[in-house]
Amino acid sequence: MLTACGIYSFTGGQFSGAKTFSVDFFKPQSAMVTPLYAQRFTESLKDLLLAQSPLKLIESNGDLQFSGIVTDYRTAPVAVQSGAAETASLNRLTITVKVKYENTVDNTLSFEKTFTKFADFDANKDLFTIEESLWSLINEQLTQEIYNASVGNW
Repeated sequence: MLTACGIYSFTGGQFSGAKTFSVDFFKPQSAMVTPLYAQRFTESLKDLLLAQSPLKLIESNGDLQFSGIVTDYRTAPVAVQSGAAETASLNRLTITVKVKYENTVDNTLSFEKTFTKFADFDANKDLFTIEESLWSLINEQLTQEIYNASVGNW
């Protein structure tokens, strides 16, 4: 009965009667972030919305519009081992995105927010060899949080 009115769905979203969504390319605005990561993040957000909502993806001007920038991309040691020479046993990759969400059906649900997630990795591993697997972990968390803040806004 709830899905028949087009407002709620059993995938856990509030869609305000929206039928479509669009996701603009999230531009890299940090020295360390690559256009490849920005593209992967953008595609991850599209994939999550397609998988968890009844909405249709259109190229631009969707009923629900997502845009933004990748504002931070950094690594830092998080677990330092003491000894003769203090070294990190774990490093952390942290990624921050600033999202502008526009709900053209119900503008009161629109927002601009910043989301940050991270993944830890063994300090003995080269970041470039595991970077894409870290991206997958971080993107899964980021996109789910963005989904929850936008259409999951019950």
